[in-house]
Amino acid sequence: MTRYDRQMILPEVGTAGQEQLRAAHVLVVGAGGLGCPVLQYLAGAGVGIITIADPDVIEESNLHRQPFYSLANVGESKAYAAAARLHGYNPEVELRAHNVALDPANAGELVAQADIIVDAADTFAASYTLSDECYRQGKPLISASALGISGYLGGFCGGAPSLRAVFPSPPTNSANCVSAGVLGSAVGSIGAMQAQMTLAVLLDFSPSPLGRLITVDLKSFEFGGFSFLNAKEPDWQAPFISVGDISSKDIVVELRDTSEAPQPVCKTALRLTPDELDRHNFIPAHRIVLCCRTGLRAWRGAQVLTERGYKDVALIADVRI
Repeated sequence: MTRYDRQMILPEVGTAGQEQLRAAHVLVVGAGGLGCPVLQYLAGAGVGIITIADPDVIEESNLHRQPFYSLANVGESKAYAAAARLHGYNPEVELRAHNVALDPANAGELVAQADIIVDAADTFAASYTLSDECYRQGKPLISASALGISGYLGGFCGGAPSLRAVFPSPPTNSANCVSAGVLGSAVGSIGAMQAQMTLAVLLDFSPSPLGRLITVDLKSFEFGGFSFLNAKEPDWQAPFISVGDISSKDIVVELRDTSEAPQPVCKTALRLTPDELDRHNFIPAHRIVLCCRTGLRAWRGAQVLTERGYKDVALIADVRI
């Protein structure tokens, strides 16, 4: 009897499948409500290497939906606490914890090291940054989102269309778990499905979940979904960049006022409100870089500028301030 006997009995796994899992490297971005069940089930299944990236510390308000942690962990790094917990759960798994936020500066290296990427982040800027990088590198991305008592998950990139192909426009609002709430069992259910979708890709299930979106309503217990394999990548994209990617030729616009960001993203940044941005005339030959905290105002501003004929626009989601 071994740890993996019960799953190796399955024809979809077997000895060969178990070896595939042992040889796999999964990057999990986010060790919160979605990340906790993802990490537990991937480690339990015997995935060889799991890299965890999360900049947050554990708060007591997390515990109702993140039972991976206890009161004793409050104040600790989620990435390090998760790695410690997983090591005790399955010491055969190699764990690499990074107490960092996923951003355009580190996405390339983190994605390059893994075979498949799990987006369990809680910001749309991180999700789109991951999707852009996974699409560029040809790596599969299993992305999910949960809010309230519903959510979705899907398999993107890696030969399938990207997140931008399915969601070419930004969210209509910036609601999150803090402002809108979330039921722990709901986000846990979606996270477990996200782990299942990840294992399905690693085990070469047919049909593949890549190119498939699943919607989940756990109030009415209704499930939906569709294939997006024929979705086309948008003609125009405003990429997320890091602060270090700003060049001296860029026109940088700080969309936060002084109360929100006493220091602008860079010394040369213009401070404009979204209304002022719509009326301001820029030099067409220069790239325009729009900055706000989450990236949502920047994305909406980029859409406005594009409609006015400015095509070279980039976004910064600056959470440092």
